[in-house]
Amino acid sequence: MTLRPDIPLFDLFGETGGFPDTVHCERIWDRARLHDWVISPHRHAEITQVFFMRQGHAEVRIDGQDATLDDGQFLLIPVQIVHGFEFQKLSEGLVLSFPAPVLAGMRPASPGLAARLSRPVVGTASDTLVTLSDQLVAAFARPGPYRANLLVALAQALLAEICALVPAEEAAAPGGAKMMALDALIAAHLAEGWRAGDYAAALSITPGHLTRLCHAATGLSASRYIEGKVMTEASRMLAFTQVPVAEVGYRLGFSDPAYFSRRFRALRGQSPSDYRGRFVG
Repeated sequence: MTLRPDIPLFDLFGETGGFPDTVHCERIWDRARLHDWVISPHRHAEITQVFFMRQGHAEVRIDGQDATLDDGQFLLIPVQIVHGFEFQKLSEGLVLSFPAPVLAGMRPASPGLAARLSRPVVGTASDTLVTLSDQLVAAFARPGPYRANLLVALAQALLAEICALVPAEEAAAPGGAKMMALDALIAAHLAEGWRAGDYAAALSITPGHLTRLCHAATGLSASRYIEGKVMTEASRMLAFTQVPVAEVGYRLGFSDPAYFSRRFRALRGQSPSDYRGRFVG
C-alpha cells in the first residue's frame, strides 16, 4: 500500500468542492470504475455514508481492520472513520452520503440512536432497507418543490432502519450524550494535549464525574479512555500517511517524541515504526 503525505479528507471521494446536494446518491460503478475499482483510504469530516452491495464483492479496510462487503449487505461508515475499498470489477450497488445536519435532525434524539450511528457496521440489508434505498435513489433523481424535504425524510428513515438492524449489544452506550460530547471534544482538541480535567471543564462536570462516566461506558478511567482515542488517531496517521513518527506525536500534543513512542508502545504493544511497517508493502 502506498502511503500518502496525509489522510485525504473529502466531501465525496476524489472531490474537494463542497457537498453537492441535500444528500448524495450514486452507483458503486460510477465512481469505482474511475479509480480502477480501488478506493484508497480516506475519511469524511462531516459525512456519514452507507454502502449497499447489490451484486459483487469488496475487500474493505476500516480504521486498519479488514472486512468484506458481499451481495445483499450494507456498510455504515460514520464521520472521521478511515476507509478504503478494493471492489471486484463490475460490482454494482449504491453509495449514499448524508451530511451531518441530516443525522443531527433525527427526532426523537436518544443516546442509543447516536451510539448506533457512531461506529462502523456491516450487516444484511432488510427488505425495508432495500425499499428505502430504492425510494431515496428515485427521489434524488426527480426534481420538485419538496425534493429536499423528501430526501431528508427518506434518509432519516433509512438510517433509523439501520439502527434497528444493529444488535443491541453492539450499540450499548452507557453515558450516552455525555460520552458522545466527550468524543466530539477529543476530536476537536487532539493537537492541544488536553487532559481529563480540561475535558471535564468543557463538559461542565467534575473530573471525578467524567471518570465515572468513562468507567461505566468502557471500563477505563477518563485519562486512559482519552489516551486511547488519541492513540487511535495516531494509528490512523501511521497506517495511512507518510507523516514522520515524531511529527505524528507533535500533531497529537506530545512535545517529546520519545515519550510519544513509549505511550504508543504501552497501548499498542509495538513501536510506532513497527506498527507503520505492518501497512507498508
